[in-house]
Amino acid sequence: MSGDIEAGRKRSPELDEPPQLVEVEEQRDVLGELERALDKPASGPVNRIATDPDTVERDLIKLVLTVVELVRQLMERQALRRVDQGDLTEEQEERIGMTLMLLEDRMTELRERYGLSVADLNLDLGPLGTLLPENPA
Repeated sequence: MSGDIEAGRKRSPELDEPPQLVEVEEQRDVLGELERALDKPASGPVNRIATDPDTVERDLIKLVLTVVELVRQLMERQALRRVDQGDLTEEQEERIGMTLMLLEDRMTELRERYGLSVADLNLDLGPLGTLLPENPA
């Protein structure tokens, strides 16, 4: 690489420092700690897949509707960006708006049919938070 990476960019000072060597014993200690941590039983309740034949259809519908809701929200945000940027004609804006409203209405119908709320479709991703935003814009 050349000294000038790109105009306007600076090289990170960490890249100029020589790599630190880690002793083999330190590596063994860290590996041992990791192995012990992995061998411990999980603390707290373990999330398992429920295989109850009576709820499998509802759970499948819930999963499909969750994916559709995620895609719907992404499409809605992208459409709003394009409207704000002026990329669409009035006719395109109208068509996208109608399509998104119809999709939202259909999602509401399907949720009601299967007894699901919007909160039921929001998956908890642990430390990452939830899949769907709490208040979609």
